[in-house]
Amino acid sequence: MVRAGFDYLVVPIRKDLGAELGLAFIGTQVCPLGIGPRLNPNDGSLSINFFSVNSKKGVIREFTDLNVEFTKTYTICPHHSNVWRLDHYNPQKEDHVITNGGVKGNPGRDTISNWFKIEKYGGGYKFVFCPSVCNYCDVICKNVGVIVQNNGQPILALSNEPLEVVFKKV
Repeated sequence: MVRAGFDYLVVPIRKDLGAELGLAFIGTQVCPLGIGPRLNPNDGSLSINFFSVNSKKGVIREFTDLNVEFTKTYTICPHHSNVWRLDHYNPQKEDHVITNGGVKGNPGRDTISNWFKIEKYGGGYKFVFCPSVCNYCDVICKNVGVIVQNNGQPILALSNEPLEVVFKKV
C-alpha cells in the first residue's frame, strides 16, 4: 500500500535499467533535468513522495491524479522544482519526456502537465499520464516508459510500453 506523506524509492523491475529513478540530463541541455534510472550506484538514492489531488486521503489509490516529487535532492537547476511534469524533448518527433520543474497542487488547466497516476501492472506498478483534473482540457493518455537518448542515457517518456516499477518505503 502506497501512502501520501512517506518517502519511497521507485525501482524499475528490469535489472538492466540500474537502480531506482533519479535525475538525468536530457541530451546536452542542463535544465530542466529528465527523470531516469540511476545507473551509477555512487550517485546516492533519491526518494519521492506522492501528493494526491484529494489531500484528505492518506492512501494513494490507483487511477487517482497525483503529483510526484523528489524529496531529498538538490538540483543544478535552482529555478526548477523537484516535482515531475510532462515536457517536450523533441517537438519534431513528438517525444514527451518527464522532467523536473512541475508545480505541486493547484489542479487545473495551468498545472495539467504535473499530474500522473499509478496503476497495478505485472508484479508491480506503472505510471500513467492521463490527468483528469481539468474537465475541459484535451490531454494525452499514455503509459510512462523509457526511451534511450543518443548518449545512451535512458529517461522516462510517454510510451506504448510501460516501465514496471516497485515502490520501496525509505
